[in-house]
Amino acid sequence: MNNPVAWQMWGPEAIALAKRSDRLIFVSIGYAACHWCHVMERESFENNEVAEILNSSFIPVKVDREERPDVDHIYMNYVQATTGSGGWPLNVFITPDLEPIFGGTYWPGPGSTMAMGEHIGFVGVLKKIRDVWKNQRQRCLDSAKEITAQLRDFAEDGSISRKDGAEQDGLDLELLDESYEHFAAKFDEQFPGFPRGAPKFPTPVNLAFLLKLGQYPKAVSDVIGTKEVENARDMVLAILRAMNKGGIHDQIGNGFARYSVTRDWSLPHFEKMLYDQAQLLPVYQDAYLLTKEPEFLSAVHDIATYLTTFPMHSDTGGFFSAEDADSLYRPTDKEKREGAFYVWTLKEFQSILGDRDADILARYYNVKDEGNVSPEHDAHDELIDRNVLAITTTPENLAKEFALSVEEVQKILLGGKEKLLEHRNKERPRPALDDKIVVSWNGLAIGALARTASALSTSDPEKSKAYLEAAEKAAAFIKKELYNSETHTLTRVYREGPGDTPGFADDYAFLISGLIDLYEATFNDSYLQWADELQKAQMEFFWDSSALGFFSTPANQADLIMRLKDGMDSAEPGTNGVSAQNLDRLAALLEDKDYMKRARETASAFEVEVMQHPFLFSSLMDSVVIGKLGNKHAVITGEGERVEEWLRSYRSKPRSLGTVSRIGEGMGRWLKERNELVKSMDGGKEGVMLCEQGACRDALSLGMSSLGEAIEGLGKPNV
Repeated sequence: MNNPVAWQMWGPEAIALAKRSDRLIFVSIGYAACHWCHVMERESFENNEVAEILNSSFIPVKVDREERPDVDHIYMNYVQATTGSGGWPLNVFITPDLEPIFGGTYWPGPGSTMAMGEHIGFVGVLKKIRDVWKNQRQRCLDSAKEITAQLRDFAEDGSISRKDGAEQDGLDLELLDESYEHFAAKFDEQFPGFPRGAPKFPTPVNLAFLLKLGQYPKAVSDVIGTKEVENARDMVLAILRAMNKGGIHDQIGNGFARYSVTRDWSLPHFEKMLYDQAQLLPVYQDAYLLTKEPEFLSAVHDIATYLTTFPMHSDTGGFFSAEDADSLYRPTDKEKREGAFYVWTLKEFQSILGDRDADILARYYNVKDEGNVSPEHDAHDELIDRNVLAITTTPENLAKEFALSVEEVQKILLGGKEKLLEHRNKERPRPALDDKIVVSWNGLAIGALARTASALSTSDPEKSKAYLEAAEKAAAFIKKELYNSETHTLTRVYREGPGDTPGFADDYAFLISGLIDLYEATFNDSYLQWADELQKAQMEFFWDSSALGFFSTPANQADLIMRLKDGMDSAEPGTNGVSAQNLDRLAALLEDKDYMKRARETASAFEVEVMQHPFLFSSLMDSVVIGKLGNKHAVITGEGERVEEWLRSYRSKPRSLGTVSRIGEGMGRWLKERNELVKSMDGGKEGVMLCEQGACRDALSLGMSSLGEAIEGLGKPNV
């Protein structure tokens, strides 16, 4: 807002202004924690020469991609299709009819050190586009229409499988095997992760899929192979260990950065995103439940603490969006630097810790006198002599090296970490906080914390309670501030009050998912009832009745040139994948055949794409399995040690298929009204009823100790 550029908001007013003035719209799309967005702002958007050209010859529009992912998605597709790559800042020149003519990502501004050789700078781009629009207008318009037509074809995901009334063939379990084979071929054994090179992104949705292969019904491992399923698990565990020890993890504070610039996870882009923490938390949780390794439990508490404390958890209850990569190194500095809050010099270690402890912690965290960041990864010379902390040895090795006991080393490491954290919090300005509360990401965080609280309810009741309270507080905030109970509609963003943007399909999908998790953690019917309301609303506003599946935007969205469907997973899970999961879970919980039908139809909308590239649709694989093998719903009735033990056993297992509900004193009144099968059950009688395809049996009388055991029987008769 303080730039000399006369930024406009995306919407009807800016579009009308472009038409009246007959100018191209320059759209710059970014997000608050984006490092290269800040670089381009400093170099170009704070520059008076750039501002003069933009203000006199274009309608400059600034878009927050997190508030308007629909706009970002359309023009990101265009830039990726025309340049072969994408990223942020995303800069696109479009006609007053919103059709793109030219785009790219970062362009160097006047005086930038990045403007080398043939690399055209931003001023050159602006002048060229201005002249082409002025002197070759018709050519521009014709080209834009042609490009837009191609873009529609390029972006037809989820709309071609049912084209011209094509029948659905069904998605087979072999797709999970193909997906596994892809990841196995791409796995980096030396520096665990995907791909073998750099950069490396966590992509938690893929890790969750690979970890879940061993939790699916046995029919799945029969298709994939027992050794392959074990290898999938081992790959994920190795990746989680590498990330936890790496520079991508804030070793002094809490949380994980967005991705690693380097192959070995040592150098992150330092921004921390809510959606990454919210997705990594349940993956680390499941890894712990599988292995009982303390390292994974430590990571669980690390992420959960980051989510539920300052600065990410708002006093009002919601979770904020991100922390910036850039910050001031000292309060007196004038220029922000990437990673300044997180990096250290050896001299700082020595002055804060004393020589002996500094030596031990420097060895532990790979701190060197000359710094540990390669010059090739330090484009702006911001990290000279600086060190990103990463764990490169063990307390046992340090004990031998320094002739100390392991206990002494562990005490020194813990005390040193506390001193470093205290110094950092006291002496360094914290990175800027993107204090938007986004419904979709809050839905992910609510679900993650609810699942964590549920899993830890027996082993760590105090922390379980804190995590659950944070999840419930966030849900209450969204319901109060961003939900209209009369129209059953969501508003996407809250910042100092609700925003203007209506909720998109992902807001509904991710929040529904979080509410189902919250219900299974509390058995509070109100969460399940709200999820049911939201599911009906999502189907009303976003469902494609001809090609099936969910559009990302409602039909009445007037400022877009096309409606897209979000099917593929990326940094966030695909909206349609999560929606299919929700429909299957609600279908089982509520014995709702329409939901079950919609789940199958959602998956079938992407049949062509999934069969070509199944590894891009990890979040849809639950629906593939359920489509072939069915799903189970366990209803806990009454009170007693046997049902409590059954529930403890269920919650101690990693996430798989199946759903669980509870009826009894003060529980299940709404569920009994909504679910015909549950209505006839006696809430006063101790039992666990397993329901599938309209029939129920008592799991306790069958000797089944958990829903996981019952899941093994999916697809088999008479279980």
